Amino acid sequence: MSDETPIDFEARDALFGELARVGQALSNPHRLRLLSLLGHGDKPVEVLAQRIGQSLAATSAHLKVLRACHLVRTRRDGKHVIYGVADSKVLTLWLALREAAEAHLPEVRELMRLYRRHPERLERLDTDAVVALARDGEITLLDLRPPDEYAAGHLPGARSIPFAGLEACLAELPRDRRVVAYCRGPYCVMAVEGTAKLLAHGLTATRLPEGALEWRAQGRPLSTPTPEA
Repeated sequence: MSDETPIDFEARDALFGELARVGQALSNPHRLRLLSLLGHGDKPVEVLAQRIGQSLAATSAHLKVLRACHLVRTRRDGKHVIYGVADSKVLTLWLALREAAEAHLPEVRELMRLYRRHPERLERLDTDAVVALARDGEITLLDLRPPDEYAAGHLPGARSIPFAGLEACLAELPRDRRVVAYCRGPYCVMAVEGTAKLLAHGLTATRLPEGALEWRAQGRPLSTPTPEA
């Protein structure tokens, strides 16, 4: 007789069933948006609901599904429940899903192509080079995300001007250097529309498709604001 342990087919099937739970948790566009947002910093459910345009009850229900699969974690801050991604593996999973969809779904590639119709030149920018130029003062690197996401971590050398207040701050931007703007990655429209505004006001500007999430996923340290004395 063989000394090998027999294969436990029930355990194998149960294992694949548990893996399928993760797939089911990701099978909703609102939950994917929540993971994308949480990749840019922990947030209370009220803020998440506002940013995905859903009711508080619906957002809480989506977060409950993600939490049941341990994709997100929670902590309390007074009366508020703060959500965050469980760990860096969750961000890696989200980015891998995004990359696979871009590689294999023609519909995703077509939607991405629409971004190139905006009046900006979407160059193939190297994020390392952009960060180095920003540190040397050769370009102005703009983070157009809300202040809380900038504070949670931003590209080194980036300046915070939230998209909502961009027009009011245009006069502050130096016109003798190029502006490179970024937001929450290639699917975020803030940098698309922000770059269009910069160009319309005569600035030399382009959009950086990648941002803080992609930088962090590569194991690079993000910068945070220095506390005031």
